[in-house]
Amino acid sequence: MKNRGAIRNLSFTLVMACIGLIMLFPIVITFTNSLMTEHEIRGNYGLVGQMPVVTQGEPAVFVNLKLIPDWLSFEQYGRVLLETPTYLFMLWNSIAMVVAIIAGQTVVSALAAYAFAKLRFRGREGWFRVYLLTMLMPFQVTLVPNYIIADKLGLMNTASAIILPGIFAAFGVFMLRQFMLSIPYALVEAAQMDGAGHYRIFYQIMLPLMKPGIAALIVLLFVDYWNMVEQPLIFLEEAFKQPLSLYLSRIHKEAQGIGFAASIIYMTPMVLLFLYAESYFIEGIQMSGIKG
Repeated sequence: MKNRGAIRNLSFTLVMACIGLIMLFPIVITFTNSLMTEHEIRGNYGLVGQMPVVTQGEPAVFVNLKLIPDWLSFEQYGRVLLETPTYLFMLWNSIAMVVAIIAGQTVVSALAAYAFAKLRFRGREGWFRVYLLTMLMPFQVTLVPNYIIADKLGLMNTASAIILPGIFAAFGVFMLRQFMLSIPYALVEAAQMDGAGHYRIFYQIMLPLMKPGIAALIVLLFVDYWNMVEQPLIFLEEAFKQPLSLYLSRIHKEAQGIGFAASIIYMTPMVLLFLYAESYFIEGIQMSGIKG
């Protein structure tokens, strides 16, 4: 029985390792290609020495996927960071918008979640279900109302047209409310018996206990809004006001090396944030009860 269990565990480990390698392969390819020269990249991807074949009447080319560069080169990173001001503008736009949305939604969500989870008032569950309807609606349903409101308020072509709807999104309230339900209500009752009001209960008792949930929320919000595409395309007309998530789609075929380097720089903040908050993130997701 022990041998069978060991073989089963080994097989499961090997399968998971293979799946992990398959999922990491695009990132590895992107990183190694970012260290190649522009000439080598152009040769590998068919821009030099094309090998045409016929596929359904359309000419196609083969590409040469290489993991190890012939020569290590940081030329692409230098071109992105030093010779591409558009990239730096859009990077700053992304940072400014994402930080504002995360900070605002975290504050609003924490306060609203405390009200829905710990305050006792008539119709609490009904109002919460109504509030969640906005989270269940796809982005396309709320797009037209948001566009009309932003236009009437004079927010079109400004970052506020993206930041304000993001601050008052329903997901953060839902997640932190589910997390707060795991905190015993007896703590609130004990604090009230000692004469503490809701302000003191929230900031001195609930908020410290919510750190894993807040950390998980910050990671999820960062990934979501760092990768946003539809909102800036619709609400921001001028390219220098748009975030970095729209930059990669505009890289020309003749500058593929810049695309690889820009992609690595683009994904680095997400990776670092997840590694820094990994333990809090896992604990927050587990205690909030969110699956998938």
